[in-house]
This record gives sequence, C-alpha cells and structure tokens, in this order.
Amino acid sequence: MNSKQVMDHAADNIRILAASMVEKAKSGHPGGAMGGADFINVLYAEYLQYDPQNPTWEGRDRFFLDPGHMAPMLYSQLALIGKFSIDELKQLRQWGSPTPGHPEVDVKRGIENTSGPLGQGHIFAVGAAIAAKFLAARTGNPTFAKETIYAYISDGGIQEEISQGGGRIAGCLGLDNLVMFYDSNDIQLSTETSAVTTEDTAMKYRSWGWNVIEINGNDCQQIREALDAAKAESKRPTLIIGKCIMGKGARKDDNSSYEHNCKTHGAPLGGDAYKNTMINLGADPENPFVIFDDVKEMYAKRAEELKAIVAARHEEENAWAAANPEKAAQLKEWFSGAAPKIDWTSVQQKANDATRNASAAVLGVLAEQVPNMICASADLSNSDKTDGFLKKTHAFVNGDFSGAFFQAGVAELTMACCCIGMTLHGGVIAACGTFFVFSDYMKPAIRMAALMQLPVKFIWTHDAFRVGEDGPTHEPVEQEAQIRLMEKLKNHHGKNSMLVLRPADAEETTVCWKLAMENVDTPSALILSRQNITMLPAGTDYSQAAKGAYIVAGSDENPDVILVASGSEVSTLAAGAELLHKDGIKTRIVSVPSEGLFRSQSKEYQESIIPAGAKVFGLTAGLPVNLQGLVGANGKIWGLESFGFSAPYKVLDEKLGFTAENVYNQVKAML
Repeated sequence: MNSKQVMDHAADNIRILAASMVEKAKSGHPGGAMGGADFINVLYAEYLQYDPQNPTWEGRDRFFLDPGHMAPMLYSQLALIGKFSIDELKQLRQWGSPTPGHPEVDVKRGIENTSGPLGQGHIFAVGAAIAAKFLAARTGNPTFAKETIYAYISDGGIQEEISQGGGRIAGCLGLDNLVMFYDSNDIQLSTETSAVTTEDTAMKYRSWGWNVIEINGNDCQQIREALDAAKAESKRPTLIIGKCIMGKGARKDDNSSYEHNCKTHGAPLGGDAYKNTMINLGADPENPFVIFDDVKEMYAKRAEELKAIVAARHEEENAWAAANPEKAAQLKEWFSGAAPKIDWTSVQQKANDATRNASAAVLGVLAEQVPNMICASADLSNSDKTDGFLKKTHAFVNGDFSGAFFQAGVAELTMACCCIGMTLHGGVIAACGTFFVFSDYMKPAIRMAALMQLPVKFIWTHDAFRVGEDGPTHEPVEQEAQIRLMEKLKNHHGKNSMLVLRPADAEETTVCWKLAMENVDTPSALILSRQNITMLPAGTDYSQAAKGAYIVAGSDENPDVILVASGSEVSTLAAGAELLHKDGIKTRIVSVPSEGLFRSQSKEYQESIIPAGAKVFGLTAGLPVNLQGLVGANGKIWGLESFGFSAPYKVLDEKLGFTAENVYNQVKAML
C-alpha cells in the first residue's frame, strides 16, 4: 500500500495536468476532473488489473468512463501509466490529436469506450459485466470470473433516464463483477444539483438490489476500503457514492477558494485563478506539464506488481487452455472479431411468410451454430420473433449465465447500450430486437455504435403502417428515413457508418441476415414485416441482394419503366407489373434492401440496375425521401406523407394506395 502522501501527491498531479490541458486548449471541463482525481488514482495505482505489455488481454479489468467531459482526468491518469505523452496532453481538443474533447475508444491507449452523451457510458459497463459472466459460464476459463468491470458516473449520468434501466438490470441479474463510482459533487454545468433533484440516490440503488457504500470521495483510504468491500461482494453490483469536491484545489483570482463552483465545471480556470491553483497544488505555473518523481516511482512499482499479477493469471489461463484446447481455439476465434462460420443452407424458410418469422428461422440456426452470440429483446421476444433464438437456449437470470438470451424488459435504449457494452468487452456477438417504431428510443445508442464501429445487430420488426389496428403510435413512417441516413453518414474510416437491410421476402431475409453476420466493421439493422409477404417471382437470384440492389426475376429486357422498392413493397410492385404487362408495358423490378450497400458498388453496376435517364417509379411505405436518391428528380415516388391510421392492414393498403392497381395507375400516368 502506498503512503497517503504519495497518493495525494499523485491525485494533485492529475489535477494539475487536467486543469493545464484545459487552460492550454482554452476549452474543456477542469472541475470534475479535479474532483475525481483521487478515485481514479487509487483505482489505477492499486486495484485495476491489466497487462501493460498486452493492452487487449481478454481477462483485463475494464474501466468505463460515463462523463466524457472528464476526459482530462482520464488522459492525465493514462499519462501516469505511460499511455499518453506530455506532448499529447498539451494537444487536448486539437485537430488530429489523440486527446479529443471526449474520449474515443482506443483499447491500446487504455480507453475502453467512447463517451460523451451522459448515461450511456456506465450502461456499456453493465453490458460488459454481462459479457464477462456469459463468457465465464460458456467457456469455463477462470479469467473471466476474476475480471472486474469498473464504471465512473457523475450527477448528470444519474439524472439521465437510462440510469434507471441500467440500475434495474444490474441489480436484477446480480452483477457482482460490476463496481460503479458515483462522483457526487453536487455541481452541474448551470446549477447546483439541489435545483433539479431531491431524490435519495443511495436508497434508489439499494431498492434495485445494489450494495451501496457512501464515502468521502477525496479520501484515498476511504476509497480503498470501499473498493475492498466491493471486490469482496459476491451477490450484488456495488455503487460507491463518493462525495467529491468539484474543482478540488482550485483558487480564484484573489486566491480565495474556487471549489464547489459551477464556473469550474465547463470552462478554463483562466488568468490568475489558474496560476493560483497551480501554486496551491504544488506546480510551477510556467511549467505545469510535469509528472512528479515520486508519482513516476509509484507507477513504476505498480507496473512491476502488475507483471506478477498478470503472470499468475496467464498461468491459470494457460492451464485451462491446455486442458481445453478446442475451447481455447474457439475463444481465440471469438476475440479475433472474425465473422462466425455458419451453414446457411441449414436455414429453412416457409414460403410467403412474414419476414419477422423468416428472421426467427435464421435466429434458431444462429443459436445452434454461433455459441458466442447473445440475443436480447425489450419485452417483445414472442412478437419481434427473437424467440426463434430463445427457444434454442434460455435467458440469463441471477446466478445463471449459461444461456444466451437477455430479457431487457421495456427499456430499448438500455438494452441497446448493454449490447454495445457486450461488444466492447469482446468475445461476444450481440443482437437486440424491438418494434421498428421504438428504434426512436435507441437512436442515441445506434449513433454511438456507429461512431465506435461496433458490429451490433439491431432487429426491428413491425416495419410500417401495416401494424394496422395498433394505430399511428405503433406505425413507423419516418423511422426508415432516419435510419437510412446512417448509411449515408461515413465513419472515420470512410465506410458507411451502418448497414441497413429491409428484405423483400422470406428468402431475401436469410441473405440479409448473412450480410449482417458477415459485417464485422459496423452496426447492422434488419427491418422486418409483421404481415406475410408474397414471395418474389420464381427464379430470383437472392444472392444478388449482397450488392444492395438487384433485378428481380421476371423483369423484361429494355424496360419501359423501372419499379423500385424495398421490403414488402417489392411484391406489390410485382403484382402491379402483371397488370402493366397486360397493356404491353415492359417493366424491370428492382429490390433494394440496402441503398447504402448499392451505392458502394461500382458505377457500372449501379448503372446496369437503374440506368441514368430511365423512367423510374418507387414505392415505399415510409416517407418518399426513402427512395429519392434512387428514383431521381424525373421519376415518381408513391409513399406515405402522414402518420398512419388504426385499421386492419389490408384496409390500410387499399386506403393508402399500396396496391397493384395503384401501381398500375401511377405508372400509366407517368408514361
């Protein structure tokens, strides 16, 4: 155990570096970083188990930061263990810098998650804790049972509604491998917390089944005792409520205290306040970017301790691998991130089925053939048909993670963030399902999955107004347009940030699932029908769906008009084409499960499917803009431009013009 003197000195070192980074950048959040320095220092100096030589070690403890604005605290701490240089700290928030304003996932640098939108980061930790439990049960590798997931949350994260979902799930599942530190400093960006909340946070978490410990969050000995108690807990997740001081050590221009002040939350200390703060913390204001010698020595000692700790863990892992060579090889494959090997010929589809049912058929095969896959549902498994997976396994319950299904309850955003956390942990393929209209609840998480380039699989059923009697609250109209934008948005590697697939029938659903499982670079989404869909014409080459858009069987050479759609509207076009053929009009039907994937093909291929200058008619059960990029300014789109209505779906098809007869009439009018 290190002396209190050197531990306090190290925490002050973090405060100095964090405040100086913000000062140099003229932008950022120094106060929270200064208040949280004691906890993160104790964690890294004495508790967190990781391999300095192998930062991607599967059995490492993981630290998930929720308040991303406290990036200066994390970067400063990581500088103390050699992950960032002093020069890199000086480049906070600058172009091309590895120290952006909010941390971005980089495991080799010690950053486990991208953070920023408050609330999501600590739910990633819940997901990672679930993944560790699952891998321990599924493999028997003892390293996963020894892994601890640490999370750091602030007042803002506690206030975000997602915290309720995460707290409920972690307590319900008894995630004793999860330790969360709540930096309770009573200060927010614009107010003190007393202006917006009077709840008893400790009581709230206790009611969810958490072990709650309340301490002085700036006292290293109390932090140690709390972490020891958390590590000893064997049945419950632990919340350590640390009463911290916002801007600890900060001084104003007149050298009076600048602690516990909203102004330090989101702006540089500035001028004499900064200088006085540096002097108060024992730094040279002219040369603050320094790691103190005793702090260097303490972390060098910790590096040596970690060598011994990790060596013992690796020895244990190697003994397991020697006794279980097949499982060890399998585990290596899981953590490689490679697409799983699946016999797609074993998927048997029923003709004219709803694509949600077709998805269930695929999920049943995946449950049997992909042993590291976890499927989740937001209390809809028997309706979004993720029960196709559930029927081949069983759900997680407190004390038993031998199954592979996660019942999240009615909490779409929480479920999505848990699946992101599972994926961040590694070794797991995560999928989650709900109704498409409720993807609205998930948008913040979808965006984070895309930003972090995580291959989470989103399963959305009840894809259009054909939800019918449930009415406009349950009928997605604008949702497809929103999610299709993610195919147009590029990630930082220049790829489409997401793969969005809306299959036209049961057989195309299998191909779309194959594309989703083979996509290991970005999130994938499958948008699926509630109602049965007539199969595409016999002879259709469904494998061509891999190109994003393709010509359906029965199409004519040199067509007079090209008919374009995705999902169930493709079969409506096929029925309309039969009527047009009776008038001698030649048609080409194009199924476009993914415009983003189609736009990634060669210009020659795109032109071969939808030639420039051709007459094009598009049909979409969503907003017309869904097909605008394919149909073009000279074509015509029949879509839905209002909210839906409550009625049987076949009535809605008639009333809203989604019929073969209307396709015929609309095309005739444009020729």
